[in-house]
Amino acid sequence: MATTTVGRNVAAPLLFLNFLMYLIVLGFASWCLNRFINGQTHHPSFGGNGATFFFLTFAILAAVLGVASKLVGANHLRAWRNDSLAAAASSAVTAWAVTALAMGLACKEINAGGQRGWRLRVLEAFIIVLTFTQFVYLLLLHAGLFSSRYGPGYRDPDYGVGGPGGRDPAAH
Repeated sequence: MATTTVGRNVAAPLLFLNFLMYLIVLGFASWCLNRFINGQTHHPSFGGNGATFFFLTFAILAAVLGVASKLVGANHLRAWRNDSLAAAASSAVTAWAVTALAMGLACKEINAGGQRGWRLRVLEAFIIVLTFTQFVYLLLLHAGLFSSRYGPGYRDPDYGVGGPGGRDPAAH
């Protein structure tokens, strides 16, 4: 699969963008959780409410899983084969699921109101945007199921067959 496909050209910039956004989320969530644990919720750029601790916990978890998913995804974009697709897709699904959980908690924190500093609001916005961009990345990874023009699918008839020409030598 040495040919460049549409899915690969679109997934690469999105992967890099998501990687940077997950790193930013990791930085902001770590700073906020450190302030929360130290009991410094009166800090002008922090604040918070009852959902803050849960939101920060899931935001850090989503960021760590997202960064790991992007590293596996970069390996897949380099190889662009069916066998690397399985690892990239499974880690991307896991990262998206935890990011969606964090988005739900961000929505709850926004709905609960109260004084939230700019760092929490930025973190909430990044998590909400990342939920959608990670979902688009996930769709691009799975686009090869519909056409080989978009990338490798899960079924490649020549992969794993014993000899040249697509025949199994043990069948003779």
